[in-house]
Amino acid sequence: MTIKEHLEVLLAPLLEKGDCYLVDIINKPSKLSQKITILVDSDQGITIQQCTSISRQLAKQLEELDLITEAYTLEVSSPGLDHPLILPRQYTKNIGRNLKVTLKTGEVITGKLTEVTEQDITIELPLPKKKAKVPVEPGEMVRNIVLSDISKALVEISFK
Repeated sequence: MTIKEHLEVLLAPLLEKGDCYLVDIINKPSKLSQKITILVDSDQGITIQQCTSISRQLAKQLEELDLITEAYTLEVSSPGLDHPLILPRQYTKNIGRNLKVTLKTGEVITGKLTEVTEQDITIELPLPKKKAKVPVEPGEMVRNIVLSDISKALVEISFK
């Protein structure tokens, strides 16, 4: 079992207690030590206290089991707005927000996330800035995107 798999097993009961879910585990080795970043979230958002609690419990288990022999830094955090959306639950949490979606084809789509299923998302495209010569049909302003076609999806921050 890899360290990532061990961490997933150890985290499962800790996350269930707080109704949280695992988004990603990032392991960055370096010459002196490795940094292990655990990204967790919940449907209502996660608090610093929850992250701290998970971190302390996980660190205690790691020490007891002696899974990681070399020096390491453990960080438990929520994925920030700069971290791409990965799981369908993350998309659901961001319904109503603007997304910048990069497809595997390289096409970039920006618009308001309006609907999420297990297989796809629906984006409402913004109205054209210039008045079109031919009227735009409302159906043309909605785009369904299959999740497996998405290379990267980021929440766009609006300061309006």
